[in-house]
Amino acid sequence: MPKFVIERQIPGAGKLAPADLKAISQKSCGVLASMGPSIQWIQSYVTDDRIYCIYQAPDEASVRKHAELGGFPANAVMRVHTVIDPATAE
Repeated sequence: MPKFVIERQIPGAGKLAPADLKAISQKSCGVLASMGPSIQWIQSYVTDDRIYCIYQAPDEASVRKHAELGGFPANAVMRVHTVIDPATAE
């Protein structure tokens, strides 16, 4: 299944309290459950003013539908074509 990186611009994201991050996560998981198993949240990275999320989904439209249903921004949705890491250099 394709992977996507979603950039969510959320001013002050890095200063969100653990309770706020928990609430956001619970909302996301609830929306995902309602959408079925074809879309999965893998992981997210919280920076100062953005959250970068990694999802597996059949297409970009599914990722954008999740954002719309959850009330989350999806400022950029980019399909991952290849993953590289230090082992790639070997």
